[in-house]
Amino acid sequence: MRLHLHLISDSTGETVTTVARAAVSQFEDVSPVEHVWFFVRTRKQLEKVLPLIEALPGVVLYTLVSPELRHVLHERCQRLGIPCVAVLDPVMSALTQLLGSAGKPQIGRQHAMDEGYFSRIEAMNFAMRHDDGQFAEELDEADVVLVGPSRTSKTPTCVYLAHRGIKAGNVPLVPDVPPHPVLERLKRPLVVGLTLSPELLAEIRANRQRMLGVRAGDLGRYGGDYADLARVRAELVAARRLYARMGWPELDVTKRSVEETAATVYQMLQARDRPEIGALVAAAAAEP
Repeated sequence: MRLHLHLISDSTGETVTTVARAAVSQFEDVSPVEHVWFFVRTRKQLEKVLPLIEALPGVVLYTLVSPELRHVLHERCQRLGIPCVAVLDPVMSALTQLLGSAGKPQIGRQHAMDEGYFSRIEAMNFAMRHDDGQFAEELDEADVVLVGPSRTSKTPTCVYLAHRGIKAGNVPLVPDVPPHPVLERLKRPLVVGLTLSPELLAEIRANRQRMLGVRAGDLGRYGGDYADLARVRAELVAARRLYARMGWPELDVTKRSVEETAATVYQMLQARDRPEIGALVAAAAAEP
């Protein structure tokens, strides 16, 4: 089933798009068609969108601050019989009741260039500079260091953590090469070892080789057949032995998306830095 989603925002549209995708993902056999309208801030801009909503009826989700634009949009959708939802209203209503204040709506306020914004930019720069073991001597400045064999999603996880303002670097484990000596000296960061099922890792590597036009058996950066299953198994065994010897938490990312991996690492960091949270997480995990 095709579902037309009209996503309207007076800012970048990140919020409404994320909410829409999260909601639609819960429905099977639905093929969403997104029509994204960002930076809609005037009546004239909104009037250009309305005919397209009428021509392609579906669901309208929006984040608009202007009472006038909200009224116009709701009125037109009501006449057309099209659902129209302000995705932040229930949350704002709950906060208003709790805080006793209606707040001061402001367009794009979450994107303000405040301390949090610059912290995220700094974290992103850190992730790029310290990718794949680069400038390893600076890694004690990190919040998190991810360690693992090639293609265990270290880089994308670091980038995702950076979006949360977490300074993350990563160091690859290379067969027949001792781990980078800096890993023995790290004191400040949370070091997490990543692992993956050998079959999946071998498949990911084989796909990578095909994309690069590398034939099986060719010697490359890592020597030998990069995607050979026996070789991959040996790499993972060596990696897990290292994690155990160093006392690093191990995270199996076989069935985890990058977002889930990053969320788990973030939770590990919280548990380490805030023991009271760690105790609650441990207690919840122990429940049957």
